[in-house]
Amino acid sequence: MAGAGVRDVVVRPIFADEVGRFNAALTEHHWLGRRLTGQVLRYVAVLGGEWVAVAGFGSAVLSCRARDEFVGWSREQQYARLRHVANNQRFCVLPAGRRPNLASAVLSRVLARLSTDYLAAYGHRVLAVETFTDPARHIGACYAAANFTQVGSTLGYSRSAGAYHHHGNPKRVWMYPLHRDASGILSATFPHPLLIGKDDHVADVNTLELGGQGGLLDALRELTDPRSKRGIRHQIASTLTMVAAATISGARSFRSVADYVADLPPEALTRLGARRHPVTGRAVPPSEATIRRTVKDIDADEADTLVGTWLHAKLQAGLVSPKAWRGLALDGKTLKGSWEEVDTGAGKVRLFSALTHAEGVVVGQRRIPEHTGEQAQTIPLLDQVAGAPPGSDQPGDLSGVVVTADALHVHRRNVEQILERNGEYVLTVKRNQPTLHHSIKALFADADGSFPPSPRHVRPRPRP
Repeated sequence: MAGAGVRDVVVRPIFADEVGRFNAALTEHHWLGRRLTGQVLRYVAVLGGEWVAVAGFGSAVLSCRARDEFVGWSREQQYARLRHVANNQRFCVLPAGRRPNLASAVLSRVLARLSTDYLAAYGHRVLAVETFTDPARHIGACYAAANFTQVGSTLGYSRSAGAYHHHGNPKRVWMYPLHRDASGILSATFPHPLLIGKDDHVADVNTLELGGQGGLLDALRELTDPRSKRGIRHQIASTLTMVAAATISGARSFRSVADYVADLPPEALTRLGARRHPVTGRAVPPSEATIRRTVKDIDADEADTLVGTWLHAKLQAGLVSPKAWRGLALDGKTLKGSWEEVDTGAGKVRLFSALTHAEGVVVGQRRIPEHTGEQAQTIPLLDQVAGAPPGSDQPGDLSGVVVTADALHVHRRNVEQILERNGEYVLTVKRNQPTLHHSIKALFADADGSFPPSPRHVRPRPRP
């Protein structure tokens, strides 16, 4: 590194095989350790081929009065747009990089590319960066040199498992706008184009059929209530409909859902089925504790079935022709950020879902039990989507439905049952099933005997 100056420092995201080295550097040299949370991006600064600094960014904290006053947004805007603020959760200059001006130089280079990197990694931009410094350890000179603004101090609380605990050690709050009008954009009445991600499907909660006849509220009234009838104040259907409205509006936690619901006007609460106070007659929103208990206590599979059936009915009602062919994609995913306690310890929740091709709407999903796979859930999921009565042996009707799935679902019994239900299927076949692979190639051979390069398992059925 001899002869190299601060101007030569290069900042880049770390490679996948460098995560261990990155974590080890923070564990050894940063008093907070390596833990990063939320939508994480990791960077390394390299000078003369040697690591001189590391920086980690993640999701912004849920509540920070100094930041919120600096931005000037409402609570509803905060929960809907909080993802557009990143938190510099870790910044550490390594022993090899301890030289004048290097810290501010590294920060400026990271900030110059941060918004673009978030768009590429997570599908949305960040317009501002927050960070916190402990005055008992340092004064934050590197942030001041990098043009961060100190906007106040925290109140000395930390958040753990949804609850706040007072530790009595306030931190200084620093903000850096990545756009010259970041505060104005984040607090604007209507969403700015910069707030629309590349994969966003923006929905106006005021135009959705949540309350009223045929709305989600009506559908959820069929959900079994596990609570004792004594002392019930808030109906499950109403509470879950409010959770849906809050989530569509950007809420991502029980706290943010409760705050969103508390800010709703009386007319909206009435539309969503809120109970009325016995004395004043005003609509009363449920508390965070009630929302948390309700969501945790309900039968998730039953709720999935009801919501999926409701969505499917809405889609079918909007079809131009009832005989139009509809594509239905089947796929299994691990639910991000979720854990459940099982006999063998903590494991992530796996869901098997049915998604419409044209609209991209999940019309049905089932949890995959431990020690089983997606294949065992294929027919139950399709019967659920087709409206077969729960627990009965009566199969659903898949007339007009084309089921698509990956090579994992090339299973004789399952495809036979799809045909028995008047459905069609398109499945990918790989070379690990050589007999079937060769048969399909022969079936679709051209007149000159040549074969298509990558056949798919398609059930040919002549049509008039």
